[in-house]
Order: sequence, then structure tokens, then C-alpha cells
Amino acid sequence: MNNQRQLILAFESSCDETSVAVIENGHKILSNIIATQIKSHQRFGGVVPEVASRHHVEAVLHCTDLALSEAQVTYADLTAVAVTYGPGLVGSLLIGISAAKAIAYAHQLPLIPVNHLAGHIYAAQLVKPLRYPFMALVVSGGHTELVLVPKPDEYHLLGETRDDAAGEAYDKIGRILGINYPAGKAVDQLAHQGHDTFNFPRAMLDEDNYDFSFSGLKSAFINRVHHGDQIGEELNRADLAASFQASVSDVLVGKTLRALVAYPVQQLIIAGGVAANQGLHEKMTVELASKFPEIDLIVPPLRLCGDNAAMIGAAAQIKLDNHDEFADLSLNAAPGLDLI
Repeated sequence: MNNQRQLILAFESSCDETSVAVIENGHKILSNIIATQIKSHQRFGGVVPEVASRHHVEAVLHCTDLALSEAQVTYADLTAVAVTYGPGLVGSLLIGISAAKAIAYAHQLPLIPVNHLAGHIYAAQLVKPLRYPFMALVVSGGHTELVLVPKPDEYHLLGETRDDAAGEAYDKIGRILGINYPAGKAVDQLAHQGHDTFNFPRAMLDEDNYDFSFSGLKSAFINRVHHGDQIGEELNRADLAASFQASVSDVLVGKTLRALVAYPVQQLIIAGGVAANQGLHEKMTVELASKFPEIDLIVPPLRLCGDNAAMIGAAAQIKLDNHDEFADLSLNAAPGLDLI
């Protein structure tokens, strides 16, 4: 890394958080402003793309001003501008891209396009230095992927979900439990009060691959609750949550441990919004300490697990160091962008 001070102004607007951050040399957070829209979307039970886009328009300039003010820097101090260009909601992505392009053009700064999933992975760089090769388990509302990272900004996809993402499944069963969107944190808390008594399926756990599937688990959960309702059986909500979480954790941890046998690494990163799940964190910590004590487990703090611009700035530093993949003003949103 260049020894001089490099400052990246980063934008993240892929879903329902408007975030702007200033990152120094790829690892130090000078500011990380996050404007959430959760309350606006709760009444709909999920994110409404048009509503999300409108909120981004309202918040992005204010977040930018706050990020620069908190970091105590001006546009003249910046080295580059970075922005998430996919995957995500196309309308939301375009707001952040438009703001980033305008600033890069006005101040003649390099524009660095960042994959949202790479951002989640490199959030770990804000916690401690990364050692290659490492593996990342990316678990969020829209993604569940197991990724090998042999060197900076190179990704080998080992496995991914074939249907629902883990976080999406949490939100859907949360509705059945009467928990408002987003349900992940509340389901996790409820699960710690119950026991795995329903023995829900562990889909694809024993198959010879690293892919995931959670739609069957979601269906089994819903069917069990509906059956209980039909026969007048009162089911323990905490046990339902605990049983669901045990199934998700067993599959995520089991597949990851199997991949660690085939692909030796120095570090394992759990990234994405579901990385904040205590049940997953606890099980992975215990299993890793038992079977792979030499591997360093990195789980970013809660504020860096969800969508935020600091992680985008961290990922952008890798591209800045390599002096490649800069974008021009034709940069467009790529809502279905893959990591590879």
C-alpha cells in the first residue's frame, strides 16, 4: 500500500440504507454515515423499491455532507470516489452512482466501481489485516455464498444458495412468528430462549457440494405452524425459532467446515447482515476452535455487518492500489452483478 495518506469517499445505496463514508488507506474509518429506511418499509413487510429510491434521493447529499464533516476533510483532500454499482435494486443503485459520478467529475477524482458482495467481504479489513488465502461466508437478506479469496480482489465461488438466501428465510418465518421486518435479530433473540425440538430438515447438508438451499426449510416451518393451527395445537414460539436457527446454522457451519478441509486458509470471514446472528457466530466459533484452531475467525461488528459505505471504501482501496478498474461517467447500475 502507498505510504501516503489516501482518502476514499465511498457510497453505498444498493437496497434500503443510504450510506456515505470516508476511509483512510483502506482500513481506518474516519466517518461512516448510515441513514436507514427500516421504519418506512416495516408497514409493507419488506423493502419497496420505489420507496427506497425516493428515500435515497432525499438522504444522499445530507449523508455526504455529514461524512465529510465528521471526517474533517474536504473534497480537495480526497484521493478517489468509490460506489456500489451492483448487485442490488436498480433504482437505489442509480442514486449512489449518480452522486459518486457527479463528485468524481466535479473534482477530477478517479471513480472506483465496487461489487456490493466484495464490500461485505472486505469489511473484515476494517477489523484487522487480512492474510491470503482466506475464505468468506457471505450471508445476508439477498445472498448466501461461500467464497475463496486466494489474493486481493480475486474470488472463487465455491457454493451459493439455489433458492432463498438465509436472511430472506429469516424474514419470511419471522412473519409467521408475528415479528416485524426485518426479523433476523428478533428471531435470533427468541431462538436463545428455546430448544431445537422440531428437528427441521438440514437441506443439502450431506450432498457433495458447497451449495445451500433454504426454501424447503421455510416451507417445512410454515407447514408445521399451519398444521398446529388446524388441529388447535399451541406451539412454543421460542422452540420454533430455535429449531429454525439450528437448521440454518448446522447447514452454514457444516458446509463451511467441509470447504475448509478442501481449501486450507489462514482466516475465515463471516460477512453480511446475518453475520450479526449470535447463534451462527457461537456455533462457528465452537466448531472452528475444535476442528481448525489455527484458522482466525473474523466477524465484523454489527455496524459493519449490514450495508454500509465503509466496507465499500475498504474494497475500493484494493483497486486503487492496483491502479485498475477505474470507471468513467458511463458507469451504470448492474442489479444482477455476480461476484466472479
